[in-house]
Amino acid sequence: MFSRRISNNWLYLAGFLFASGLMGFGLYLQYIEHQDPCPLCMVQRVIFIAILVLFLLAATHGPRRLGARIYAALIGLLSMTGIAVAARHIWIQHLPPDQVPACGPGLDYMLETMPMAKVLKELLHGSGECAAKGWSFLGFGIPEWSLLCYLLLGSWAVLIAFRGNP
Repeated sequence: MFSRRISNNWLYLAGFLFASGLMGFGLYLQYIEHQDPCPLCMVQRVIFIAILVLFLLAATHGPRRLGARIYAALIGLLSMTGIAVAARHIWIQHLPPDQVPACGPGLDYMLETMPMAKVLKELLHGSGECAAKGWSFLGFGIPEWSLLCYLLLGSWAVLIAFRGNP
């Protein structure tokens, strides 16, 4: 497992840096490569931000055994939520063209005219723009890589929590 000489704070910091790198890459794709995020991508970004905030809090807090397990549970829950959203995104991208959901209104419009519960429902439902495949690497698109990263981040938090004495 992990070396006993590395403190949990450094391991939490590594999780924070990894999640921050993912966010940085998402912003690069949006602002440099001009690939605007679809509704499901935006939901996944919010989940990544919540995970990186928890890793940062854990790194600065330096929790003991119980605290580390609470952070692991929270990060694990967020990771599972991200996995579910990424899986839905993957599913939408693999639908036949005639079954892809219609494109919905923009996020700004939804936030101005709809209650938050309806906005969240619409975002999680996905839309036709979620079926568009943009950037890919090794044959996998953004949602596949996001799913893998959620698995890694959730597993990382659990490994830190159960590695023994910090």
